[in-house]
Amino acid sequence: MESPLHRDDRGYFREWFKSSPLKERIGREFEVKQANMSQSKKGVVRGIHFSIAEVGQAKWVTCGKGAIWDVVVDIRPNSKTFKKWEGVEISAENGRSVLLSEGLGHAFIALEDDSITFYALSSNYDPSNEFAINPKDPELAINWPLGNLIFSQRDLEAPTLEKFINSRED
Repeated sequence: MESPLHRDDRGYFREWFKSSPLKERIGREFEVKQANMSQSKKGVVRGIHFSIAEVGQAKWVTCGKGAIWDVVVDIRPNSKTFKKWEGVEISAENGRSVLLSEGLGHAFIALEDDSITFYALSSNYDPSNEFAINPKDPELAINWPLGNLIFSQRDLEAPTLEKFINSRED
């Protein structure tokens, strides 16, 4: 979804989240339980992260400063789009936001220095239900749009999707 930027000589104003148009578009409520913000240098990759909380965890993601390339990964083994991913540029200038449904993996790369990303979550963070998939998983083959990528140690040490699924079946 996109939200318009209302500009004047002071800068701009933007409604980055509004429940009524979202409900009209997706046919359900999106209740925010937690809101997060991150600041990233150009080339920083965050994710692929997801929650297996029983109540699920949907995310509303937007960019308040700079630009990111946001990636949604279908990690649901019974889905017809399993292991597929889609990327979209979200920036402070284009006013885009992305809604990720429960059960999907999320990652992004900062396309500019000091990019600020906002996430609204439908459930609270619970470390016992939060997991990561390696963003360099060769089977997913995400085509990151920049070189010289910067990853956290946690994300680099995360299993591939296949290894994660196999570990859950044991």
